[in-house]
Amino acid sequence: MAFTLNENGGRRGRRFGGPSAVSEINVVPLVDVVLVLLIIFMITANVMEFGLDIQVPKVRRVQNTAQDLPVISITKTGESYLNDKPININLLAQGIHNRFHNATAVYVRADKETPWDPIAQIVAELGEAKYEVRMVTAPIDSATRQRR
Repeated sequence: MAFTLNENGGRRGRRFGGPSAVSEINVVPLVDVVLVLLIIFMITANVMEFGLDIQVPKVRRVQNTAQDLPVISITKTGESYLNDKPININLLAQGIHNRFHNATAVYVRADKETPWDPIAQIVAELGEAKYEVRMVTAPIDSATRQRR
């Protein structure tokens, strides 16, 4: 909180005409804090999209869907995660059913350098449990598309 001195001394001044204190709220620090928090939230929102660092393969056409479906992520080393929590491949269908009761489809995100074996095991497990498998990919940027 800041204050300034009023030097006009008239009716608003002190009893004997000296300078008086005028209180006012300084909002500049408040605005600074709000802007810093806004920047922090903007940066962390992009990081929170998917917690694992997985480079998905790129394709020409990508379909945007925003549904609350389970996401199975497979890292370069073949480790599998159900919505960023480690899960055993053999318990995958049961884990999906317990956490997502009405899910009929599952997104599968695999790093582009992941060996095919863990991906095939997960797709087979999901198919056996009657889940529709949707592969997560990224669009090819225009520079890469022109070179081909």
